[in-house]
Amino acid sequence: MPASAGMTVMGRRLGALRAPRYAGGRMGSEYDQGRPAGATRFAGVRARLEAAAPERGFSAFLYEFLLFGFKQGWACLFGGLMLALLLATHLWWPADAPVARYDFLTVAALLIQIAMLAFRLETLEEAKVILAFHIVGTVMELFKTAHGSWEYREAGLLRIGDVPLFSGFMYAAVGSYLARVWRIFDFRFTHYPPRWATVVLAAAIYVNFFAHHWLPDIRLALFAATGLLYWRTWVHYRPFRAHRRMPLLLGFLLVALFIWFAENIGTYAHAWSYPHQRHAWTVVPIAKLGAWYLLMIISFVLVERVHGRTRHAPG
Repeated sequence: MPASAGMTVMGRRLGALRAPRYAGGRMGSEYDQGRPAGATRFAGVRARLEAAAPERGFSAFLYEFLLFGFKQGWACLFGGLMLALLLATHLWWPADAPVARYDFLTVAALLIQIAMLAFRLETLEEAKVILAFHIVGTVMELFKTAHGSWEYREAGLLRIGDVPLFSGFMYAAVGSYLARVWRIFDFRFTHYPPRWATVVLAAAIYVNFFAHHWLPDIRLALFAATGLLYWRTWVHYRPFRAHRRMPLLLGFLLVALFIWFAENIGTYAHAWSYPHQRHAWTVVPIAKLGAWYLLMIISFVLVERVHGRTRHAPG
């Protein structure tokens, strides 16, 4: 074998040894492949930002930090718009408006979702998952409001029982964020648990949200099961040119914390209220963070059903 050919083969073998093995899709992303056919305009903007960055030193670190924030903000687009609507209508909705505030929020959320599909900010498969979030969330809302866990005080026509339909879009906002951040940051995983085990855990969490009203609350056991199942799992995400990583359990906690902050904004805007907020707004108890942490497991498993099977065009 010629020396040059031998060096080429050796280089390929060494490259294969160095490359980490990820679960959840092929290696690479739109940064490596250029803007793929059918990608959104944002994918092209993102690719240009990634290509134009400084190479090293503090400026590269700062650029990566800012790019991380930009991508996170873009992934939160649907949830951010929903929070903006909640606050704006709370502050400026006319008391004598011919349309109820809750009905306006429902129609506005639906139009936002249609626009995101029309402008290819979400794929059709992701929209199906978000619809599943809406259904799962609405069922939970019907049950929880019937048992006095929280309440919707304002009137409206677009509702099922005591639950306005816009409430399902708040759960859909979590699904939208996870679906978009998964693509934007090119998620990969190492030591990901078997899918059947994650589905069983998510189902047990969902059932416990209902069953603990009559049966013993197994929340602590579910936290322990989550830790055992995911303690070795790392999520690899790419804010710039290289993948970074963090424990997936830490990622769940950080997202749950931001959802808790968003819930405080929602209750401040009187979109819904807990019993302790009936007479005056107060901060949502930090204990609710545990419920959102468990809800994150359900959300993550639903989104993994899309992104864990197939690689989608970025957007």
